[in-house]
Amino acid sequence: MTDLDIEHQDHAKPKTADFDAFFAEQAEQAPRQTLALFGRIYTLPESLPILFTLQAERLQNSDSPEDVRRMLTALYGGDVLDEWAEQGLTDRQLGILLIWSAAAIRSPGTVSMDRAAELHDEQAAGKAPGPNRAARRAKRKKAGSSGKRS
Repeated sequence: MTDLDIEHQDHAKPKTADFDAFFAEQAEQAPRQTLALFGRIYTLPESLPILFTLQAERLQNSDSPEDVRRMLTALYGGDVLDEWAEQGLTDRQLGILLIWSAAAIRSPGTVSMDRAAELHDEQAAGKAPGPNRAARRAKRKKAGSSGKRS
């Protein structure tokens, strides 16, 4: 076999699409948001992990601590749920932390901790739809009739 034959064979094979390399090149080099909680510093991911998004949707219909645990692990790593619970983190504080964290990942600096608390309290009072509630309503409208009453 000659060099020309080998070169021709290489061109006949499709190259493997290397998304690992592509995503590494695309990754932003901007500093990631950090936060302090119970004496530890946590560094948030550069973008929302799909596992967080899926778990957030699942939590709308679940009270399972395992679902909460998986969602927190996607953002903060490790088993922080038990650690934070032992430190006395409340349900409200967790909600505020999650709202702030998601906003800080998407667009750092756009939502203050005070604003995250307001958003949480509005959602808890039923004044504002939760982040996934509006999307579910939109899906139901599309799947249903034209919305006109008969």
